[in-house]
Amino acid sequence: MLEKVDLKQKIEKKAYEKILPPLMDRLYQAQKLSWDQGVPVIILFEGWDAAGKGTSIHALTQPLDPRGYRIYPIRAPRTYENNHPWLWRFWSKLPARGEWAIYDRSWYGRVLVERVEKIIPEKDWRRGFMDIVDFERTISDDGALIIKFFLHISKEEQKRRFKKLSKDPLNAWRITPEDWEHHKNYGQCLLAYEEAFENTNTEWGPWTIVEATDRRFTRVKIAETVVRAMEERLKVTIQAPQTEAEQPTAEAGAVQEVQE
Repeated sequence: MLEKVDLKQKIEKKAYEKILPPLMDRLYQAQKLSWDQGVPVIILFEGWDAAGKGTSIHALTQPLDPRGYRIYPIRAPRTYENNHPWLWRFWSKLPARGEWAIYDRSWYGRVLVERVEKIIPEKDWRRGFMDIVDFERTISDDGALIIKFFLHISKEEQKRRFKKLSKDPLNAWRITPEDWEHHKNYGQCLLAYEEAFENTNTEWGPWTIVEATDRRFTRVKIAETVVRAMEERLKVTIQAPQTEAEQPTAEAGAVQEVQE
């Protein structure tokens, strides 16, 4: 599946500069609506090393009210966390009503890195698919909106980014021997990702594959996906606030009901 994704998609700078401002306004409106309606929003980012998860999260949160979201960088479980059921540490990181929780990696490590690196037995990561689907179904039934992104780049693009970062004195620390090992095992990781999509792409927790070669395209697709997901949940059309010159009346609203 991932091999068929067109990774050459891009947005030119002039088009990007025209698209971005109203899109960022709509993203802010989406956050405000989720707060007003009490909808908890879960946005998780998975993807290749150096695909731009951190920078994409930074871009996504630029127009948001910082009081309404939290970012969770997910790492390997600590010793005391291993003494609990494996999903235990994620329950405390779920958002309250109206808040957004944004995850830089997530519970999918169970069926991705822990699988590829053989940290756990096969029976455990295979059972992880069912655990994840049940977990996401439970929080969705409780009212959460789940948005899952996978940032996709080619093996060649990943190598190019690794080399570029390694030559930068301020960023070289970000590339570890483990990253190069994952790059070497790109094919195994690809298989794990595709099997994860096959087993966990659900009506309540769909995956969005983001072509992440071009940073401008990546940023726009992520923001548009979040806005669209909120529109579908609340049955509204989210529009950027109009300028005075554009407003037909002084009280023109930013949100309109979708016509049935």
